[in-house]
Amino acid sequence: NLFTLPVRGSEGLYMVNGPPGFTESTAFQRDSGKNCKAVAFSKDGSLFAWCNGEKVNIVNVTSAELLRSFDLPKAVCLEFSPKNNVLATWQAYTTAKDGTAGVPNLQLHDVKTGKCLKSFIQKKMQNWCPCWADDESICARNVNNEVHFFENNNFNTIANKLHLQKVNDFVLSPGAQPTKVAVYVPGSKGAPSFVRLYQYPNFGGPQSALANKSFFKADKVTMLWNKKRYNSSTAVLVIASTEVDKTGASYYGEQTLHYIATNGESAVVQLPKNGPIYDVVWNPNSVEFCAVYGFMPAKATVFNLKCDPVFDFGTGPRNAAYYSPHGHILVLAGFGNLRGQMEVWDVKNYKLISKPVASDSTYFAWCPDGEHIVTATCAPRLRVSNGYKIWHYTGSLLHSYEVPSNEEMWQVTWQPFLDGVFPVKAVKYQAVPSELPSAEPKPAQAYRPPALRNKPVTSSKL
Repeated sequence: NLFTLPVRGSEGLYMVNGPPGFTESTAFQRDSGKNCKAVAFSKDGSLFAWCNGEKVNIVNVTSAELLRSFDLPKAVCLEFSPKNNVLATWQAYTTAKDGTAGVPNLQLHDVKTGKCLKSFIQKKMQNWCPCWADDESICARNVNNEVHFFENNNFNTIANKLHLQKVNDFVLSPGAQPTKVAVYVPGSKGAPSFVRLYQYPNFGGPQSALANKSFFKADKVTMLWNKKRYNSSTAVLVIASTEVDKTGASYYGEQTLHYIATNGESAVVQLPKNGPIYDVVWNPNSVEFCAVYGFMPAKATVFNLKCDPVFDFGTGPRNAAYYSPHGHILVLAGFGNLRGQMEVWDVKNYKLISKPVASDSTYFAWCPDGEHIVTATCAPRLRVSNGYKIWHYTGSLLHSYEVPSNEEMWQVTWQPFLDGVFPVKAVKYQAVPSELPSAEPKPAQAYRPPALRNKPVTSSKL
């Protein structure tokens, strides 16, 4: 058994062994409290932390040995730094009764010693966690519309500040040095919004930016760096959206997709069908990306770094795309208000491998081995038939668990592994054997109010 999946819900927090066993892990002691608010793995999957309404605990995943325990009953968010040196915790910010400032609610703990390195006041839950470069040489957080940088986990000294009129959001590039920073400044009073790329620490003056792209149609943006495994990132995709579509054509507002490269080049990605942009993802190979867009049935297209279309998947009931960790398989799926149809594609040959259906899914994730997939139905998004399913990408359903009807499941997630731990394998088309029948979507039943469920159906004739 190589890896585990923690399951968090009203039945408590427990670990399930991954394929092929799917049994509950005996090493990890089930935490049966109903108050587990958050879990987090370290990036390499060796450490696991959770908060249970009393303490925040850290265990070694292999031995299940308890390494650290912090008295933080109100913690609701947790995250490890990329090299496991720091555990960040966040709890809701509260002011004192007399209106004076509250106590710092974002804490950075040294994982090895257990000591608190620094605490900050962080009012918003959104983007609560500081961002580290992959080697932890720098760490950054947005404070009152400027980005503060710390070096080598020394949080007592601000090493640098990036100060523009109002930085609303920023993203550090993953991968090797030098670290680059993408920042978003929203437009105001007729001035456009813009995204700028900088190389740390060159922030002085307008000439220091690597690239700059401004746009008028943006109330919010999503910035996605490509990830070079051994090199530094080279490009950012920006999905810019307006809250309202002035033309009245779409309920989703209006989206545009922009490409910005660190060499200064930029382009608008031309999407050949009108309508919302549901999802955009980089292939882990970092030289292609896939966009799912357009009024239903939505189109899906793979583009190269010149923003030219490489392959068009046609249209279908889909609103999400997920590349496997090695980038050799792409799943296009229709979740949320769609029925959970998935199309599994071989990326190299652009051939369809399988079309499994995971109805009512609220979550999808590839296993780091590039072969298995978990889909789940979680509360609070859906409160009935909570549970998870584990699939092989060839379409076989290998394991399925549904919680008892009076219980809820809130989260399931794969234990992560570093890139390169699992070698890439040749793509199979033949469905792998499974003991379970394939998941047939249940026929839709007429709605019955909770009081009448589990009672015989009586037909009333007027």
